Amino acid sequence: MKKMIAIAGVLAAIASNAAFANAACDAQATEKKLAGAAKTSFLKKCEKDAMAEAKKSCDAQAADKKLAGAAKNSFTKKCVNDATSAAK
Repeated sequence: MKKMIAIAGVLAAIASNAAFANAACDAQATEKKLAGAAKTSFLKKCEKDAMAEAKKSCDAQAADKKLAGAAKNSFTKKCVNDATSAAK
């Protein structure tokens, strides 16, 4: 039970980081006074970088759980989707 609570906490932290990343990307774009295509390009790269961080974190969690093969791929995919969907 404690392990499940810890996992839920880690997932919540990842989700909040992804949500924070989107807000941070918007804030950075506003600060840089970007508009139009420049803003769109900046946000796309910023969000891509945030997704890469989420994947890295999810891969680390999969390694902690000693997952491999299809189980690792499935876990990582769900973890990244959960983290990034919270940001939208």
